[in-house]
Amino acid sequence: MTSPNSPAPSAAPTGGFPGKRLAARGFVVRGVAIVAALAVLGYGVYWWTTARYLESTDDAYVGGDVTVLAPKVPGYIAQVLVTDNQAVRAGDVLVRLDDRDYRAALAKAEGAVAAQQALLANLDATARLQTAVIAQAHASVAAVTADARRAHDDQVRYQDLVAKSAVSVQSAQKADADYKQIVANRDRAQAGATAAERQLDVIATQKQQAQAALAQSIAERDIARLNLEDTVVRAPVDGTVGNRRARTGAYAPAGTQLLSIVPAHGLWVDANFKEGQLARLRPGMPVKIEADVLPGRVFHGRVASLAPATGAQFSVLPPENATGNFTKIVQRVPVRVQLDDADGHLGTLRPGLSVTAEVDARGEGRESPATPATPAAPAAAKVAAR
Repeated sequence: MTSPNSPAPSAAPTGGFPGKRLAARGFVVRGVAIVAALAVLGYGVYWWTTARYLESTDDAYVGGDVTVLAPKVPGYIAQVLVTDNQAVRAGDVLVRLDDRDYRAALAKAEGAVAAQQALLANLDATARLQTAVIAQAHASVAAVTADARRAHDDQVRYQDLVAKSAVSVQSAQKADADYKQIVANRDRAQAGATAAERQLDVIATQKQQAQAALAQSIAERDIARLNLEDTVVRAPVDGTVGNRRARTGAYAPAGTQLLSIVPAHGLWVDANFKEGQLARLRPGMPVKIEADVLPGRVFHGRVASLAPATGAQFSVLPPENATGNFTKIVQRVPVRVQLDDADGHLGTLRPGLSVTAEVDARGEGRESPATPATPAAPAAAKVAAR
């Protein structure tokens, strides 16, 4: 029973605000679901077409042929013409050593060469003179031979005259003695000619010795010239000077590191991939490189080669897993990535920087020795034979 003074129940509010809120909420939920589905679908398509072919690692570093310069000859440093981080070109003078000792050594070697050349010239003149002496000796032999022939004729003639009592015996004896003396003179002249010819052989031997000594002197002069040239240390390649240790006035033994040059181009990346990632890697596949020092910048290159062993095998103390104390550790294999010419310059990348490497396994590459082909054909032939 209702009291007549009690207020009447209020009427329900009219209007569709709660329904609109529910409809809007459902629309948002459906929109979010559609967007999520599209995102999942898009990622699925991306994974199916691209992501599943990508192999990446952040254990990668930029490398380059860093050249360590050292003098070939010892000496005191006279000049250091470069500073750290200075760009140089091939052939630029970097360091000069005190070259006074080497200049003196070169002058001494050149003097030795000149002396040997003079000795050779003297031997040549002596050989020509000896040739004239030999000709003179042969002429004397010819003259004495003619006298001996005449004396022999006189001897025969006097013997006939003595038999006929036309001349005295004393005259015949004198003719016989003259003949014998002339024959002795002829023999002496022939011996002198032979000795002169033998002397020419001696001169030829001395000339050979002088030529050998000249060759040795020339070699020593060339070494002295090279030593003098080596007192100037030049840049072998274009690049930037780093780790400069050379100081003016310091003594630099041969082989002591003076400074290093980082090449201006020809950089590469050594990416250490896990052993499970190597199955699809081939030389020639395209690679994208991202460096922490240049965020947002993408460098390009290609797989150049795969290391013949894991990085641990090339360490100073390779690990040895003894029986009963084995813990499997995923090994990594260095993969050399050659950067494109436009990206492999020192101005953008520097050796030692950490990078992220991503290999697109869809790219065409050459067969790698790291993944030999499976001999499926012989196995199939055996199955067919059965």
